[in-house]
Amino acid sequence: MTHDDVLGLRYAAGSDTGRRRSGNEDSVFTSPRLLAVADGMGGHAHGEVASELAMAAIADLDRRVADLDPAELEPETALRQAVADAAGRLDEQVAGDADLAGMGTTLTALLWDGTRFTLAHIGDSRGYLLRDGELSRLTKDHTVVQSLVDEGSLAPELAAGHPHRSVLTRALLAESPAEPDVAALDVRPGDRYLLCSDGLTDAVDDEDIQDVLATVTEPAQAVRTLIDLANDNGGPDNITCVVADVTGGHDRGQ
Repeated sequence: MTHDDVLGLRYAAGSDTGRRRSGNEDSVFTSPRLLAVADGMGGHAHGEVASELAMAAIADLDRRVADLDPAELEPETALRQAVADAAGRLDEQVAGDADLAGMGTTLTALLWDGTRFTLAHIGDSRGYLLRDGELSRLTKDHTVVQSLVDEGSLAPELAAGHPHRSVLTRALLAESPAEPDVAALDVRPGDRYLLCSDGLTDAVDDEDIQDVLATVTEPAQAVRTLIDLANDNGGPDNITCVVADVTGGHDRGQ
């Protein structure tokens, strides 16, 4: 890879309470190495505590990665350890305060090593890729409804409106094993990635998400537009988005 082929990231994040919630249980983390979204589980106690603990584990991973030579980094192992660390933090909090029992969070994170992303995912927050104008989903929802779709019991077009679409089959929960999906992603200059909580995807369909990502050039404006669109559609939940562009050569920047 020549100097002009060096890949970089340009990214932005935003979070909004939405129109119907009094507080924000989402948390977000961004750095030149790590991008992450966590959605504290609204049907459980203290979801905001759970999502903040998950982001604290991601922040610690970021500090460790910053001190490593890229050749020493094992991204999949590092992300699995960070998810396990987050689960351990939940356990410690519940052990010290029984009122926190039952708290949980989703977690979707991208770790950048300079040439590719590695994805870790648990729950129903999502990761997307826009490449050459086409949107693809990088994550599978860990929900009862997605399980019904997978086994052929529910048509995919009915999943979005299903009344139990937010019932999770996997999440970061205190006193429960953490089982994230982890995958390496090849990247190209010009790729655009989106991480988001279900406050976006429950209110905005994939076609409209694709249109925003394909037409709004600056990551910060794309984030703002997506959040505004979710709120315009009722804003039923907290909304959190991270948009990251893979840049090459002289276009590199944050």
